[in-house]
This record gives sequence, structure tokens and C-alpha cells, in this order.
Amino acid sequence: MAENPHAKYFDYNATCPLSPAAKEAWLSTAEDQWQNPSSLYREAGMARLRLEDCREELADLLDVDDPERVVFTGGATEANNAVVRYLSGEGRSIVCSSIEHPCVQVPVEILFEESTRFELPFDSLSGSVDLTRVPEFLEKTNPTSVSVMAANNETGAIQPWQEIASLCKEHKIPFHCDAAQWVGKMPLTGLSECDFITGSAHKFGGPKGVGFLVLPENLTPDGLALQIGGPQENGFRAGTEDLAGIVAMMAALAENVESEQTVRTGADRDAFEKEIEERVGCELILRDCERLWNTSMFVLPHSKNLKWLTRLSQRGFSVSTGSACSAGKENPSRVMIAMGLDYERMGRVLRVSGGWKTSREDWMALAGSIAEVGGEL
Repeated sequence: MAENPHAKYFDYNATCPLSPAAKEAWLSTAEDQWQNPSSLYREAGMARLRLEDCREELADLLDVDDPERVVFTGGATEANNAVVRYLSGEGRSIVCSSIEHPCVQVPVEILFEESTRFELPFDSLSGSVDLTRVPEFLEKTNPTSVSVMAANNETGAIQPWQEIASLCKEHKIPFHCDAAQWVGKMPLTGLSECDFITGSAHKFGGPKGVGFLVLPENLTPDGLALQIGGPQENGFRAGTEDLAGIVAMMAALAENVESEQTVRTGADRDAFEKEIEERVGCELILRDCERLWNTSMFVLPHSKNLKWLTRLSQRGFSVSTGSACSAGKENPSRVMIAMGLDYERMGRVLRVSGGWKTSREDWMALAGSIAEVGGEL
């Protein structure tokens, strides 16, 4: 078996290396079908057919009945921004979780008045929205929209998005799900129950700068247009489509689905956590809770996390401090605040996130290096 060149890379929730299937698809498409899909000559028509094949393939994987509901975008940030803009306006209100990604949270704070945006009850012990209180909360706030991510990028905590989507359907409330951390890591079943779905290719082995947005039925470009000035993407996003990037995204996603890489357990991650708890004394966050199989967040026993990160980087390991690169009062992590961590403990947090080919040996090698660094600091 060939050695995994990314064996020491543990920041997959931030971005993934381009998968071999995606790379091959990108190169072949960029070489053979580089024409503008909107042009009228034969070769451009072939590019258009390839683009629409990708749209149909993604709709099929997501169990979306009408492929025209799928819009290819520049990534989840662009799509999430567009959805929040669409959901905002006079007389409108929104309910979100307290742990949404900044590309949802920031536009919500800008586009909705404080009196028209609400945070769902949160359970810090499970790292997720408190589903038992959601029905009463929706009745109380009577929002015109709801947005809840599928899984958190920092803790890996899985949110009750399917149940919330059902509740929103009962109340006839549009529901948006940021599925950037879900797609490619978990089964796609049920996502079609969401009105708006957003995803990003580089989170599952596709190229950067490509993503998708699934729209509700019967929505027109007059209501939501990510970019204007051209008829591309059925009028929802002007600009020449990145066909090579889209084909590569679909190659990466199809590889994950067909090889059942989305059907994974957290056994290797759990063994890693047991090792660092016993050898280093790390405080594990959400150890016994439902999380993405690849994600672990923990509080180090001493010293700033940047010191640990630097020493691990010198050993070739790539890890993260979460979204709070320099935790403190000037730059706190909303997720860590919601989890009940004070500023001092935030400064000792590391997040590690493995990939589809990360082996138990890779996880244990990281645990061993963490133990070595702990003995040095």
C-alpha cells in the first residue's frame, strides 16, 4: 500500500487536499472542455451538456426532484451570504443557532435588527441545539425563517437539522441548512427536506472556489440572485461557470458516496482521544456526544495552544486552534463561548480533524507527538 502523503495533516475541517479523482477530472476538463458553456458553437454545446450532467448528478445525489434548483457557486460563503440576504428585509425575522459559521452569523447580524434575530436554545453538554425546546421557541418567536448548520466546524457536533427541518415544514417556515461540514463526510439522506442547502467542494476533496446552493421550488432570480449581469445558472448567478471546477467537485463527491467513505465511525478518533487523555491529561470536549467521525477538540493541560501548534508543526503535523487563532477578549470564539469555555481555556484549545484516508496509525502518531510536546513545554 502506498504511503499516505497527508498522514500528518489534521485540519480537514478547514480544507482538504485535492483528491486524485478530482485532480484528474479537473485536468481533463480544463484541457478538453475549456469553452464557454454559454457560447453557441458545437464545442461550447458539449461543455453545456457536461455542465447540465453535473447539475443532474448533484440533484440525484441530494434527492432533489428538479435539477434546476441546483445553482453552482463560488463556495458556501457566497451561497450562505446570498440566502441570508434573501431571507432578510422589512418585517422579516430569523432564528439561528449560537454556533453558526461566521459566513452565516455575520450577515445575520448586519441584515437583521437585534429585535428580529433570535438564537435557539443551546445545550453546551451536547454541543448542539436543544431540540426539546425548539417547538416552543418557534411558537414564541414566530420567525419568518430558520437557519441551522448540519455539523459544527470546530467541535464536530452534529445538529438536529433534520428534526428542525420537519418542524419548519409543519410551520411553513423556510429552512436553510449550511451543510459545508456534512456533505462528503456523512450520508446525504434527508438533505432534500431543507429548503436551502449550501455546500463547498474543498471540504470534501474538491477544488477551492466551487460550491453549490439548492433552492426551494418555484423561486425566481428576481427573488434571489447571487450575482447579476448575465443569464448563467438560470439567472441565479451571472458569470461564466467554472466547468472544470464543477466537474472536479462532482468527481470528489461521487468518490466519497460510491466508496461509502461517508459511512465511517469515530473509532480511530476515539482511540486517539483516550491516548491523549491518559498520557497528556487533555480535557476532551464532547467526548461522548454525537460528532463528525473525524473531529476532536480538546483543552491542553498547560501553555498556550499556539506553542503546542508550533511544536507540532515542526514535527510535520498540521492542526488547528479552531476559529479563535489567538483566543482572548479581542477575538473570542463564539462556539467556545457557547460551550462555556472561559478565555483562559480557549487559549489552550486545539482542534484536530482527520480525513478519509487518515489511519489509526496516523492518529496515534499525532497522539505520540502531542505527548512529546507536553513533556517539552
